[in-house]
Amino acid sequence: MDKKSSGLAPINGQELYYDVRGTGRPLIVLHGGLGAHDMFGPILDQLAATRQVIGVDLQGHGRTANTDRPMSYEAMADDIAKLAAYLKLDKPDLFGYSMGGGVALRAAIDHGEAFGRIVLVSAPYGQSGWTEANRQGMGQLGAAAAEAMKNTPMYQLYAAIAPRVEDWPVLLTKMGQFMGSDYDWSEEVKTITNPVMLVVGDADSVRLAHTAHFFELLGGGIADGGWDGSGMTRHRLAVLPGVTHYQIFMLPEMVELSQPFLDAKQA
Repeated sequence: MDKKSSGLAPINGQELYYDVRGTGRPLIVLHGGLGAHDMFGPILDQLAATRQVIGVDLQGHGRTANTDRPMSYEAMADDIAKLAAYLKLDKPDLFGYSMGGGVALRAAIDHGEAFGRIVLVSAPYGQSGWTEANRQGMGQLGAAAAEAMKNTPMYQLYAAIAPRVEDWPVLLTKMGQFMGSDYDWSEEVKTITNPVMLVVGDADSVRLAHTAHFFELLGGGIADGGWDGSGMTRHRLAVLPGVTHYQIFMLPEMVELSQPFLDAKQA
């Protein structure tokens, strides 16, 4: 594949947009809700300095046009597994933020054998992981908010790249139904065999107590690692100080923390 390329992949009845840059071990990058892969900005090139980075615009987002399919983590995770196969990627790693982190997590649960290492940034394992204010806000998304949200960076990005800008209210309606739905994958998290790194800010929209429990569900943080580190698990946890949900996806420090994990010997 070329060092820099892009295209639309026919995946599950939609034309899923992808952008490829760099060379090396493949890393699929998944954006947050109402965003697109562009939202990561210079971090994409930072990651692509040593890797082949595949940025994806998820269902109904960015350059991927809306379809009649309802939104769900399971469906979008299947999209990513099929995209990896379409691009003939050999067990790519996943890097997902917020909603994209939920997609990456679901991909690890449902299609773990197709992927390598997983970095989840500001992503809970269940609806209860969000703060109360965030849970309420996600459930209130809908067409009625479309006009008011035209002043936001999310709409400005959507208007610049979406194939049908008039679908903005449709996307908000679907997102309200999707993000407002309850879920709890705590038992399924225990079955994940991929190495996982959790990254969260100490002022994030995802509660710190939830993230700590998430790490424990993976098997981390429940035993002394030992003088020689032999008691450590393959999983990692990083908490960035003074960082919110709305900063973390743009910070070079997030990449600097996750790169040693991603570059570790595959297991």
